[in-house]
Amino acid sequence: MHKEIIKDIGEKELIRRIAEYMPTNQTSDDCAYIKTKKENLLINTDLMVEKTHFNNEIISPRDIGWKAVTTNYSDLISSGCIEFIGINIGLVLTPKTEWEWVQELYEGFCEALNQFGGSILGGDCSRGESNIISITAIGFQSKLKLRRNACKPGEVLLTTGIHGLSKLGFQIRTNQINRQDLNLSEELIELSMNAFCRPTPKYKTLKTILQTSEFFIKREIGCTDSSDGFYQAILDLCKESKCKAVIDYQKVPKKDFWPKGQIWDQFYFFGGEDYELLISLPKDWATKLININKEITEIGYFSQGTPSVEIKNYPNKNLDNISYSHF
Repeated sequence: MHKEIIKDIGEKELIRRIAEYMPTNQTSDDCAYIKTKKENLLINTDLMVEKTHFNNEIISPRDIGWKAVTTNYSDLISSGCIEFIGINIGLVLTPKTEWEWVQELYEGFCEALNQFGGSILGGDCSRGESNIISITAIGFQSKLKLRRNACKPGEVLLTTGIHGLSKLGFQIRTNQINRQDLNLSEELIELSMNAFCRPTPKYKTLKTILQTSEFFIKREIGCTDSSDGFYQAILDLCKESKCKAVIDYQKVPKKDFWPKGQIWDQFYFFGGEDYELLISLPKDWATKLININKEITEIGYFSQGTPSVEIKNYPNKNLDNISYSHF
């Protein structure tokens, strides 16, 4: 008799089954929300596994350290973290790992912490067959909660930045794309390399959201980051909020240097590891936010309906969903 293996059920179904052992809605967001008598906390854990999330041949240990911190902080930000307390670090190292690699890794940790706040609180280490980095990040929850299940029909959908850059940077680093043959602009190459090696969590955007929240009575809004890809992030909002998203392809921010064609649309919609924010807000709040922060773009709206993503005004045939899955 064939027993189910993780490859058969996939990442999303695995999480759904694990969630049955937890309090209700505990896995609807990447962060755990801990209520205390004084300040409420947000806690997040992310893993980076060698040959799955990083390869020493294409990214430096210093950049790996930076990325390990900022990817965790992105999850905290997308839940409404107002201040970072710090991180706990779990390390699994092969016995042949050079001390210089570990030293550079921690330099990268500290560079990110010095820029965004928090400190190294502690951790653990062990040996294994490959190097693994586990970061648990802790921060304070703001008065405004950002949650995947808080989108409402009638609200508009906003995004920060340009998606697909990190995947492009990865493809250039691994020589899967020849930047000379494709005549990619130097600006696009530089942005994609930075997105892949040194992603920047959208803390300034969160501060603008909190600043404008003073004018509105809502204390919970829909939000997630695009670490699993632009399309998947919107779909996750729809599934958790039990509504439908309609996005206008013509409004999706790309800038003039982004190449045209379906393959580039797949990069954009399904790339992943971009750590931009997808936000759901009432129209008047969204307008106020966009007037203050020009990096934010209105790209669509939420409506009643089966959780799904509809792309209007797309010039080619429908996009194939090639979202990343760990298994």
